[in-house]
Amino acid sequence: MNDTLMFWGTGDSMGVPRVYCSCLICEEARTTGSNRRYRSSVSVSSTAGELLIDCGPDWRSQMERIGRHDLDQVLITHAHFDHIGGLPEWADACRWQKKKGLVYAPADVLQTLRGQFPWLEQHILYRDCSEGIQWGNWHIRPWRVCHGKNGYAYAYRFDRTAGTPYAWAYCSDAIQLQEEEKAPLYGLKLAILGTNFYKEDAPLATRSVYDMTEALQLIEETAPERAIFTHMSHGVDIRSDRNGYSLPAAVTLAETGMKVELT
Repeated sequence: MNDTLMFWGTGDSMGVPRVYCSCLICEEARTTGSNRRYRSSVSVSSTAGELLIDCGPDWRSQMERIGRHDLDQVLITHAHFDHIGGLPEWADACRWQKKKGLVYAPADVLQTLRGQFPWLEQHILYRDCSEGIQWGNWHIRPWRVCHGKNGYAYAYRFDRTAGTPYAWAYCSDAIQLQEEEKAPLYGLKLAILGTNFYKEDAPLATRSVYDMTEALQLIEETAPERAIFTHMSHGVDIRSDRNGYSLPAAVTLAETGMKVELT
């Protein structure tokens, strides 16, 4: 079995289309749907099964879209609604299926979940991954990253420990990373980075996620072999891609359902 990554969602905290917005990108998302984006989430399929990274409020629609009715394991980056809003629905599904799901997250994230959803542990088991975990043939290590005005989030680095070496990272919600925060991004085959806009003009103090121009500078510095941008707002037109945004050949925009072989 090849290890595979699939994008379940590629949108920012509000998704696309914005319910209140009639911009050209939101209107296109409502019609032909190229720019329709669920809240950001990816799954990893390996010998250990399938691991979903983040379980946002679009979880049920994402499951229906790919024809799935069962989910066992979730890895959480941080306890913001667009990354955990689907957990109550998943827990209820686990209740009906008479099974317990498994959530991995750093200890402080689990503590927040207990405060927000105190009943979830009736149907979901929590596992602290603060010191890293071994999941199948992958070692998964979290590290804290600056989330701008929203405080901090966690990113995850995956290193294959058996078979062909491969390292990749998922860093959906970060900005203004300092040197120690950048360190796990070196030596990667693949970096997945959140980029709300191509160029965001809002004051830096009000922002929480890189834009593409800033992420390109980070990529130039850390030099992954390939990079994919996700967590995109209604300011990004997926149809423009490289030609519209002057992206290097090794950088692409994520699309819903996009699959990547981790080889």
